[in-house]
Amino acid sequence: MGKYNFYTTNELKPRGWLKRQLEIQAEGLSGNLDKVWRDIKDSSWIGGDAEGWERVPYWLDGFIPLAYQLENEDMIKRAKKYIDAIIENQKKDGWICPCDEETRPTYDNWAVQLITKVLTVYYECSGDERIPEVIYKTLKNYYDLLKNGTITLFRWGQFRWFETFIALNFLKEKYNEEWIYDLTKILKEQGADYESFTELWKRPLNKWTFETHIVNLTMMLKYEAVSCDLLNVPYEDKAEKLISVLKEYNGNSFDSFNGDECLSGLSPIHGTELCAIVEQMYSYELLYAYTKDPKWAERLEVLAFNALPATVSDDMWAHQYDQLSNQVNCIKFPGKPIFTTNHEDAHLFGLEPNFGCCTANFNQGFPKFALSAFVYDDTSVISSVPVPSKLKTDDFEIELITEYPFENTFTYEIKSAKAFKFKVRIPSFAKNIKLDGKIIDKKDFITVDVKENSEITLNISYEAEPYFTDRPYDLKTVRCGSLIFALPVKYDKEIIEYEAKGVERKFPYCDYHYIGKTPWNYAYTSDSLKIEKKEVNEVPFSSENPALVIKTKGVKINWGLEEYYEHVCAKVPMERVPLGEEEEITLYPYGNAKLRMTEMPKIK
Repeated sequence: MGKYNFYTTNELKPRGWLKRQLEIQAEGLSGNLDKVWRDIKDSSWIGGDAEGWERVPYWLDGFIPLAYQLENEDMIKRAKKYIDAIIENQKKDGWICPCDEETRPTYDNWAVQLITKVLTVYYECSGDERIPEVIYKTLKNYYDLLKNGTITLFRWGQFRWFETFIALNFLKEKYNEEWIYDLTKILKEQGADYESFTELWKRPLNKWTFETHIVNLTMMLKYEAVSCDLLNVPYEDKAEKLISVLKEYNGNSFDSFNGDECLSGLSPIHGTELCAIVEQMYSYELLYAYTKDPKWAERLEVLAFNALPATVSDDMWAHQYDQLSNQVNCIKFPGKPIFTTNHEDAHLFGLEPNFGCCTANFNQGFPKFALSAFVYDDTSVISSVPVPSKLKTDDFEIELITEYPFENTFTYEIKSAKAFKFKVRIPSFAKNIKLDGKIIDKKDFITVDVKENSEITLNISYEAEPYFTDRPYDLKTVRCGSLIFALPVKYDKEIIEYEAKGVERKFPYCDYHYIGKTPWNYAYTSDSLKIEKKEVNEVPFSSENPALVIKTKGVKINWGLEEYYEHVCAKVPMERVPLGEEEEITLYPYGNAKLRMTEMPKIK
């Protein structure tokens, strides 16, 4: 199956608002986690006595591409320190994880799958020639232990078996030995069969299971794409079929699935785990690369511009474990939480709400997304996600100047020493598409033949119209292009400092209550949706100063609180009768609105 290839961090660099977002991430929790969080700072992966399983690999998976895209020498050195320690501690037989030999059978080997994926990321960024052999030894040992029955897939390793294929595809290109193909068959045979679980997704239970675990499911979406070549089976777009079931019974307003750790239905006051968002983004990135189907790039945009920024603080020192479509307070529950399978603090912005997996794993979201801006194949260079970036190879330079998604104008400045075909993906929602000022027919791609030793500038623009979409319970959501809009709820922030798990949680890496202080009990009353553009803020997804807003009309209604809760809006309004006069309301992009009402009724 032909596929797109990603450029390296040496070739592709962020620009404009995207670079600023990555700088905010580096200045926040991602760039400082190894200084403040014991599970990274004192991890068993580097000889300490703290967690020695998924958290260091998760963190490195985002920290490494972040460091190299920003060319931050200090971060690059700190990443190398961890990689050096991991390599130094690898056993002679190839085992790489920090556990004793006698405990290998009971050590969940999901960590093997994860660290080999991370090592491929490090190699692509650093070019460190030690890495291919390290991955080879690790996975050959993994194969030997699985083949002779010393270890088996169980728990997380069983449900994430396909993650190993990231490194196996890498090894196939380097070595292409028979045991690689044998290992793929063992993983497939021992791994979970997600197609057999779909009935469980249709009626979510207040019960924790691997089969309905939201992160497993968003990881799973790429399994066929990354494995079909090695398994020598035809690609059938099974991801689309599985997504259709998940969306029908658990879909939410920001094009992910409700799972506040496990699937939790269609309610706008149930949450979605942050790990699921970044893993769904990664699945879409690989689905687009392996299938070349533009629908995956468009879906990737929606998550990157909405769900990801909505669930991190403006300074990216704090994050939520769970975000809610309708979220009017983020205050710790004094009793039973609203979630089906998570704790009373899962929706707080903080260092480690609920569990620490998201603390480590959310770091991959923006850096990997930035590396999806341009891709290539044997015939073309493709602008796949049109965010501000500069691509520079030995043969050409392409700089994309844009503030997309906050506006829909794009300037491509191209200097080339060789001839090549350049393609720009045009999203399905685009209207009145113009190339250099002239309207062109609706297309999936604009294709330009770049001549040898040439310099050209392409100016592309299109329009996107705001509209209402239907949600369950006769509620509506507003969308425009790849942006979702919500009624923002202004809030006061309460700092919560304390010590837990050997970490002093102090500002800025502490917990926060976001206490809503403006009305949220509205219904839409007008079909009119008027976009007002502003400037992109120094904080691109600022909760105070969004780059654009939508003006419309609404009226207060008797919405009410969810039964037994004082800080949670009811799942559906108690009454849909106006309480006063119609008034103008201002909607923010979902990613800017940390507290918000995204799903609201529309009444006369």
